[in-house]
Amino acid sequence: MKFFRVLANGVPRLGEANDDLDSGRLYPAGLDAFDVISQPSAVADGDHVDLRTAELLPPIDVITIRDFITFEQHTVGALRSVAGDKGVPEAWYDAPAFYFTNPHAATGHNATVPVAPGSQQFDFELEVAAVIGKDGYNLSPEEAEEHIAGYMILNDWSARDLQRKEMTVGLGPAKGKDTATSLGPLFVTKDEFDDVTDGGFLNLHMSVSINGQELATDSLANMAWSFPELISYASRGTWVRRGDILGSGTCGGGCLAEMWGWAGTTTPAPLQRDDVISLTVERLGTLTNFIGEPEPIHEIPKARRRPFTPPVPWAPAQTAEL
Repeated sequence: MKFFRVLANGVPRLGEANDDLDSGRLYPAGLDAFDVISQPSAVADGDHVDLRTAELLPPIDVITIRDFITFEQHTVGALRSVAGDKGVPEAWYDAPAFYFTNPHAATGHNATVPVAPGSQQFDFELEVAAVIGKDGYNLSPEEAEEHIAGYMILNDWSARDLQRKEMTVGLGPAKGKDTATSLGPLFVTKDEFDDVTDGGFLNLHMSVSINGQELATDSLANMAWSFPELISYASRGTWVRRGDILGSGTCGGGCLAEMWGWAGTTTPAPLQRDDVISLTVERLGTLTNFIGEPEPIHEIPKARRRPFTPPVPWAPAQTAEL
């Protein structure tokens, strides 16, 4: 099944796309994708929607987004650009790293995405996301595979200049990442990929174009960990819940920062107003967005420095022997 969502008369409505991924029809109001998966008697026989021109919502209500970094080529190139030529830390190979991004900034297909305020190096990221279909706790990779409901395209918009500066503090990205995350155009259920899945890896062709010119291609099969392995790690000692979204991380060549890292220059140029970015993944369709003007910046002061005295080193009191 191939789901989309759209605002119809001001109300979010679920729809099902046709096999060509270019149009679809709406379900009755009040249903979401998980309702239809669990109640397959529901029929999408409502209004027709042209998916090529309609502005869509994210295909599901976004609760959480964990975004991983699992493509080695991207990791090497992007770190050269964002973190300097320090190489890939050994910790990257030990476990799949991720960060939580802003669910309130999720947007859909054909939406306008503003440049992050204050950024001169706005960038896209070509990814695929797995969607959790049922709650799970501390799952093994084998168990985690059964918790995947399906997949969608994810664009992790990134302000590289903001990201580069704020990550020197020692925390993950913040304002460099949370202006927008685009999702869609479709949420396609897992059964649609059985014939291209091998050992948990999906062999799907991925590509990105700027203003109609193809920039890079890769395969989703080049992930260093499979989605079940990512979900297992994400659920270690905690819960993953129905509707959680887990991004694959950017594929090889799937962002400008990686290309800047390899080239040593900001070529191709950062994104500008009116640029059109299209991410295409086999069987998942094409997710297109338009670049808009940034919001104004409301300045805040630099840190107020205050005198402080470091604490005296603490040691436990010695217990007298009886």
